[in-house]
Amino acid sequence: MRHPETVAATALTAAHAQHIQLPGQDTAAGITAALAAQVLALDERLKQLDRQISDAFHTHPQAAVIESMPGIGPILGAEFLVAAGDLAAYPDAGHLASAAGLVPVAKDSGRRTGNLRGPQRYSRRLRRVFYLSAQTSIIRDGPNRTYYLKKRAQGHKHIPAVIALARRHVDVLWALLRDNRPFATSPPARTETTTAA
Repeated sequence: MRHPETVAATALTAAHAQHIQLPGQDTAAGITAALAAQVLALDERLKQLDRQISDAFHTHPQAAVIESMPGIGPILGAEFLVAAGDLAAYPDAGHLASAAGLVPVAKDSGRRTGNLRGPQRYSRRLRRVFYLSAQTSIIRDGPNRTYYLKKRAQGHKHIPAVIALARRHVDVLWALLRDNRPFATSPPARTETTTAA
């Protein structure tokens, strides 16, 4: 249901506007009104919870960096922090991607090598964060949509193309968190270090 508050308000208005009386109508109207009121109350409670989650997320020192990543808002950012746990536990982006189940594992047997399959054990919540951020980021034009369309042009179906983009999101978010800088469509300028000969 896309907009439960609108549906509930419409049902409540329709229940009060009826003029034809049918047997049991008063009971049905009462039930409908009660259900509509419960849906409206539940919708308001969900909005309050979203605000609380958003407020708690914004207390994190790198919340602005995480939220700058295309496809990640305060709710998904909070889910990322909870699912990932201590980010110091991941020495590099590859370990974070592996924890999210975005790195294929070898399925070699005997002389057969090079066979890869999806991992069996990984954090489904962490994978969900990166998948949803990738899925959301392809809606607008930009580097994420371009990368997705490139994968589709290479013959990948929708889900494998989104998973490839999700894996790329891990690398980008990792670099942003490491450097403590927000996402920008153009890469940062490299600083050249010279050594005396």
